[in-house]
Amino acid sequence: MDKTLLDKICKRIDSYQDEVIEIQTQLTANPALAPENGGDGELKKAEYLQSYLKTRLNCEATFYNAPDARVSGGYRPNLVAKMNGKSSARTLWIMSHIDVVPPGNLNKWLSDPWKARVEDGKIYGRGVEDNQQGITSSLIAAKAFYDEGAPPAFDLGLVLAADEETGNKFGIQFLLENHKDIFKKEDLIIIPDSGAADGSVIEVAEKSIVWLKFRVLGKTTHASTPEKGVNAFKAAANLIVKMNNLYLMYNVVDPMFEPPTSTFEPTKHAANVPNVNTIPDEEVFYFDCRILPNYDIDLFLENVRRLCQEVETRHKVKIEMTCELDGRAAPPTPPDAPVVKALEKAIIEIRGLQPRAIGIGGGTVAAFFRKAGFNAAVWATQDETLHEPNEYVKIKNIIDDAKVFAHVALQT
Repeated sequence: MDKTLLDKICKRIDSYQDEVIEIQTQLTANPALAPENGGDGELKKAEYLQSYLKTRLNCEATFYNAPDARVSGGYRPNLVAKMNGKSSARTLWIMSHIDVVPPGNLNKWLSDPWKARVEDGKIYGRGVEDNQQGITSSLIAAKAFYDEGAPPAFDLGLVLAADEETGNKFGIQFLLENHKDIFKKEDLIIIPDSGAADGSVIEVAEKSIVWLKFRVLGKTTHASTPEKGVNAFKAAANLIVKMNNLYLMYNVVDPMFEPPTSTFEPTKHAANVPNVNTIPDEEVFYFDCRILPNYDIDLFLENVRRLCQEVETRHKVKIEMTCELDGRAAPPTPPDAPVVKALEKAIIEIRGLQPRAIGIGGGTVAAFFRKAGFNAAVWATQDETLHEPNEYVKIKNIIDDAKVFAHVALQT
């Protein structure tokens, strides 16, 4: 490790606070919403990133486009850029995602979610932490090497992918299915998309993620004559309560994970009847299930169907259950994998912390890398305001994360 060069790179990164605000401002002003979330994809945001890489780092980014007829451009963009290091024997990949989630209830925002607001060392706006923090910290880490005129120890690659928030079909899944040769087994892959507020945890394992859609069908009638109908809403409510029994059925505790148990929560609910005095004949709702890796998902789905059958019998309804997402847990990254050890060394020396390896319930693109046979580690310094109103990121976290990435890039 060239300590002198590391010090120079870190000083460069410290000087980029205005650069950080500029990048975040431009990224936030280009909403990158999937069609499922009422958007037109990530193209405008990707074009800004391509321009930034060219004009600020003299780095050509390659587009790997996943066809998608639902967006005006006809495809979902995935950008891959690489800075040459002293050695090309391996590459340090930092992979972030371009897309964001909708802002939700605008009345809960203190400012326009699509205009970055800077206050007290924080940047507020939709996407600033999830995942523009990772985008920005990786960009300024690479820029520091370019501005200093000094290459990293080995190649430094950036992957800026689409479609993370709605399943990755047009993002990293597309890349790994169609362009897997971009990556080598010896590469280090870091995904800055989850982390602790002090930067002390490295995610190496994830739970299975199952999204279930339930459609409960009954018979509509006037609310004053319930005996003439079949109340789909009442049956749906009964099923939701029954689903809470899954916490008892799947009660294994694994302290490596945060939280340490499986979780089963009702989330999205579709509108039913428009007026109060009508019993609905249809209810549609969703469950988000995060299941520890030791459980069999096929058996889990059978158990949920059994709960549905009990409600069908009791309420005389028909229940259609579909699996909207079947994200089965990937093999974990070993805690002693080179990428984990490199991150540990960097965090200890840059942050003065002893990190620990954990598993999480949230899903990241690391699962796709792991399933494809690549070890990947998820790390960032985050307050975890993602998906919330008034999402923010601390400028200091972006700066400090970039220094850790630079440290890893200089390790030989």
